[in-house]
Amino acid sequence: MKQLKLAVMALFAFAAVNVSAQDSNNPWAVGFGVNVVDFNYPWTNNVPVEKLGADYIGTSDWNILPSISRVTVDRYLNDGFTLQLAGSLNKIETVYEENDSDMLYWAIDANVKYDLNNLFGQTGWFDPYIYVGGGYTSVDDEGEGMLNGGLGFNTWFNDNLGLNFQSGYKQEFADKVMNHFQHSAGLVFRFGGKDTDGDGIYDKDDACPEVAGLKEFNGCPDTDGDGIKDSDDACPEVAGLAALNGCPDADGDGIADKDDACPTEKGTKANNGCPDADGDGVVDGKDKCPNTAGPAANNGCPWPDTDGDGVLDKDDKCPNEAGVASNNGCPEVVIKEEAVKQLNEFARAIYFNSGKSTFRTGTTGKLDLIAGIMKEYPKANFSIQGHTDSSGSNTLNQKLSEKRAKAVLDYLVAKGGIAADRLTSAGFGEDYPIADNKTRAGRAENRRVEIKLVK
Repeated sequence: MKQLKLAVMALFAFAAVNVSAQDSNNPWAVGFGVNVVDFNYPWTNNVPVEKLGADYIGTSDWNILPSISRVTVDRYLNDGFTLQLAGSLNKIETVYEENDSDMLYWAIDANVKYDLNNLFGQTGWFDPYIYVGGGYTSVDDEGEGMLNGGLGFNTWFNDNLGLNFQSGYKQEFADKVMNHFQHSAGLVFRFGGKDTDGDGIYDKDDACPEVAGLKEFNGCPDTDGDGIKDSDDACPEVAGLAALNGCPDADGDGIADKDDACPTEKGTKANNGCPDADGDGVVDGKDKCPNTAGPAANNGCPWPDTDGDGVLDKDDKCPNEAGVASNNGCPEVVIKEEAVKQLNEFARAIYFNSGKSTFRTGTTGKLDLIAGIMKEYPKANFSIQGHTDSSGSNTLNQKLSEKRAKAVLDYLVAKGGIAADRLTSAGFGEDYPIADNKTRAGRAENRRVEIKLVK
């Protein structure tokens, strides 16, 4: 008995290792161990108090079989409650005094256990419980129903294997079996929990039961280890930043590498993560002048002004010769006032056959004189404008004025030797009269060709 007492003390000491309560993760448990039956003295005036106390704490009157003598099956219910079915077998050799009996003891009990950690909080090392229940107990072929109550604790080596110690009291009602204590100790095996992916998190609590994961993510994985679970990680294979949904940002410009056209160069969101040193809207990689602002149409370089006249080459018709903006970058053309007067006089002397764009006889001489003046000013450009009187419809007059102006232009190019790019033509119909169309003389003045200097 001394060795048994030491073994029980060792069990209490061993309870300091990892402890885990039976719960819904592993709802089933079976136990195998030994049980001790300790009959207590009747509470009568003939028994000294010290004798009763010694009986309670002493082991000299313990009855124990040196083999597995108690089997339990536990089923977790809910909220810390567990139903336990237990079967016990023992040999009673001591009731009051050692070896004063030789009786067979067996019992079948049903107890409801309550995990005290539900009241105190999980300790992480100690798992105590109390229980109450009832059962049938037989001693020497005399049996009766008894009320059970007591306490115990479990200590687990891992999620499935542990030690159990339980101590309780059995109260009789029919005077067939004496009241007694029953203590037990043994191994307990817990099972029934399902962990499909083997990550230590049971399927019922595992948000990703088919994929091994981490406890802090309810069983879901974090493949790249960046602290963002894969389901919320836009880049689950590469460690990244929470601010970028788990994606990396190598150049630190706040744009995830997967969305960054220049992942190794710090840039702006407007340029898809690429830099634009001169701020002209053309990224440096495509900017032929990365440090000088310029339009995208010129590959990020400023438009040149070769002749320095303030008119960019792209708009300058004379890029190598300084000019004025009013003359498209070409030097301003100055024609003598006398020459302008002669052009207008000769132009008014251009006559056409009635209703046609063909010239009357003698008109070509005037055209030749006009060509001569234009040749004196080779850098000057001219606009030939045709006008009619109000006779006839406006539509016909418009077309006729256009044809007559074009006829003058064609003659000056073909016969007069004037470059075509120096001349333009336009018709204005009857819209700009210079005299009264109600008179014959007025209508004659309105049927005219005018030559304007184009600047």
